[in-house]
Amino acid sequence: MDVTESPIERPKRGQKKFFSGKTGEHTLKTQLVIHQKTSKIICLGHGKGRIHDFRLFKTSGVRFGELLKVIADKGYQGIAKIHKLSEIPIKKPKGKKLAKQQKEYNRELNRLRIVVEQVNRCLKIFNILSNQYRNRHRRFGLRSNLIAGIYNFELALKA
Repeated sequence: MDVTESPIERPKRGQKKFFSGKTGEHTLKTQLVIHQKTSKIICLGHGKGRIHDFRLFKTSGVRFGELLKVIADKGYQGIAKIHKLSEIPIKKPKGKKLAKQQKEYNRELNRLRIVVEQVNRCLKIFNILSNQYRNRHRRFGLRSNLIAGIYNFELALKA
């Protein structure tokens, strides 16, 4: 599970809702949930740029079965309270360093998470998600769902 951001033009009204401090511009967010082994996109969630990744997860209504393992990035601190079989990287304590075992754990987790980043890259090849989105914001979810469908279709043709 991961979130990607798509830049938009500066809105005339309600700019604060769309401004992302992470990228420093006005954006729309897309949350991807993919299957680890097949790299297929299971579902998407959408939000405005200001919303935090974990809050987007909570408001999107995405729920996992109890036996599914969820691998997420550091933006999902606290997901263990919602889903027991979830793994996130270990944060470095303030003023201290991570132990070698913790670094190794983070590295192994990132090796599993790279699949999500590669799917993000494949979706960004469609310029509508990587370049500035100039259409209606209400239609962004529909368009990103269509792009995800095209991606899954191309993946099925390759298999």
